[in-house]
Amino acid sequence: MELLTKCIFELVGTLVLILLGDGVVACSTLKKSKGLGAGWVVITLGWGFAVMCGVFIAGPYSGAHLNPAVTLGLAAAGKFPWAEVLPYICAQMVGGFLGALLVYLFYKDHFDATEDADTKLGIFCTMPAISNRWRNFFCEALASWLLVFVILVFATEGNTADLGMGSLGAFPVTMLIMSIGMSLGGATGYAINPARDLSPRLAHAILPIAGKRDSGWSYSWIPVAGPIVGGLLAAVCFILLFR
Repeated sequence: MELLTKCIFELVGTLVLILLGDGVVACSTLKKSKGLGAGWVVITLGWGFAVMCGVFIAGPYSGAHLNPAVTLGLAAAGKFPWAEVLPYICAQMVGGFLGALLVYLFYKDHFDATEDADTKLGIFCTMPAISNRWRNFFCEALASWLLVFVILVFATEGNTADLGMGSLGAFPVTMLIMSIGMSLGGATGYAINPARDLSPRLAHAILPIAGKRDSGWSYSWIPVAGPIVGGLLAAVCFILLFR
């Protein structure tokens, strides 16, 4: 399959992932939303189902990485060609930005009705519950290590030509995302995906959101570097344990 086609589906899959993932946060936290106050369990379930939808869309065509940390981890494990890494990541980042833009347009009236600037930022990207930069980095790296390592372990039982989350079937990955969110999400909001955090954070910075705060750029390196380091370490652990 042509690389362009794969990248298009990575873009669309990531767009849907962010539309539904950031969307459930908006639904649960913005004023006058019918879902206001739904809570953490609904948010983690929503993110899991968001990944499921993105996987169903992109899986048959690109393998449904939907995450630069997954793409880099699979490449480091020898399961994905390095020549396709950068195009995949570019597609994922664009998809993340467009998904966040659609969430803003969908909930524009509710953004206007919400006064708290931190709540508005939290729809687009993650911020730590307790600011401790190196602990926050460790949390993101460990959660991302678990994500990529379990994806690789899943795939040992049924590899496909385009290895990624889509090769595993949507439902095991859905359960994995929910489990990570419920168990390891409380400290940093479990970005575990640079395209889920950096691209929407950029959208927050650019969009004319009423009463918004700064976009938390001093923290922004953590949900990018943490997942990448975790994904690469997962590849190393997989190679050591399974080869």
